[in-house]
Amino acid sequence: MRRSTFGQSAVSLTLLSAIAFGIYPPGIAQTPPPSDSTSPIQPGVAYRLGESDRVQIDVFGVEKYSGEYLVLADGTLNLRGVGVVRVGGLTIPEAQILVSRQYASLLQQPVVTLSLVEPRPIQVAIAGEVSRPGSYTVTFADGQQFPHVTDILNLAGGITQAADVREVRLRRAHSADRPIILDLGELVEQGNLSQNPVLLDGDSIFVPTATSSDPAQMRQFASTSLVPQAIDPVQVAVVGEVFRPGSYAIAPQATEDGDAANFPTLTRALQVAGGIQEEADIRQIELRRSTRSGLQVFTVNLWDLLQSGDITQDLFLQDGDTIVVPTAEAIAPEELETLASANFSPETINVNVIGEVVNPGAIRVPPNTPLNQALLAAGSFDPVRAQKGSVELIRLNPNGTVSRQTILVDLASGVSPENNPVLRNNDVVVVNRSALTAVSDTAEEVFRPVRAITNIAAFFRLFF
Repeated sequence: MRRSTFGQSAVSLTLLSAIAFGIYPPGIAQTPPPSDSTSPIQPGVAYRLGESDRVQIDVFGVEKYSGEYLVLADGTLNLRGVGVVRVGGLTIPEAQILVSRQYASLLQQPVVTLSLVEPRPIQVAIAGEVSRPGSYTVTFADGQQFPHVTDILNLAGGITQAADVREVRLRRAHSADRPIILDLGELVEQGNLSQNPVLLDGDSIFVPTATSSDPAQMRQFASTSLVPQAIDPVQVAVVGEVFRPGSYAIAPQATEDGDAANFPTLTRALQVAGGIQEEADIRQIELRRSTRSGLQVFTVNLWDLLQSGDITQDLFLQDGDTIVVPTAEAIAPEELETLASANFSPETINVNVIGEVVNPGAIRVPPNTPLNQALLAAGSFDPVRAQKGSVELIRLNPNGTVSRQTILVDLASGVSPENNPVLRNNDVVVVNRSALTAVSDTAEEVFRPVRAITNIAAFFRLFF
């Protein structure tokens, strides 16, 4: 190109005009002007060009060299006028400077702007405590933005309830530095967006397993988009001191307004398993959960739930959980009424009251019902025939043995093992005959044949 010759004043005027409008005349060294379009992601994140990226190159004043270009499989651009330029692996500002230098062989101090029009699909790997770990590809269409960490977590089905949300690790593909540690708790609790960075091609995320349980945090995260809402039932096992131990599919329970709850809960599983037995230790219930790094065990205290309303003790369940309800060494009598009214206790149990009561037979009573109350439910003692001082309690023990115990009855007594024990499912209460009734019944058996003959004789006298 030919150069124009200007006087001193003309040069100064031209320079001032050029600076004012961002145009640099020949002979004035310059760096390509910064442009927001060179930072398609966010400040501090270096996007590196690669195969299938579509870029826009504008050469100021030279329209024939401007246009859209595709980065080819070998990381190059085939530019009009200058040919092949390798940009693969360069950031957008670095590629802009390189292209500007290439056009400098044709133009006097070219002003070149390079911007990203359509990013290539990016591939991100995710592992650890997510529902569906693996490799995910994100494509861009209709102006879709670059994904953030939470977007990929959602693609992977969300985090599991065993996840350590305070130590999520992000490893950048083009960085030899240590992984970036992200605290998703800060994102949820404080809205700290720096804990949710943009992801680039080749990045990997690892969600570790928590070393200890934090029920409050688990419940907090269950209400966010980071944890998928439970739609299908989860399969869990319930063993120990429940009425129907076994494997159950526990579905989310509908709320009062008809919406589904977030997750099936531990108390819901106990309900489905028939409720807790009388000897259940609700302070030491174990929730055993298989995680990506091994077995995790949580200890749950449902007594705190009953006494102080600590809802965090009612853990959310996920597939494969096992609930173990241990046997209590002793239960204070004053706690029995509270336990009986809990929603994870059975509504009723079966008790048989037989012998000398007004209405003998099987009856259904609330759990932890004392013996006196069962007697009253059966109509109480027969006023003529019953031995009212004592009854027999026959019980089938968990080990398969049968125990028989004589209870001295005191209908005015409170709950006590000696005079008014708490009944268990399928207990049998036997009310014996009084001594006088026994003698009377024996005599009746002896004289029954004579009575029969007398009755027959009276029958025949009707005809003679």
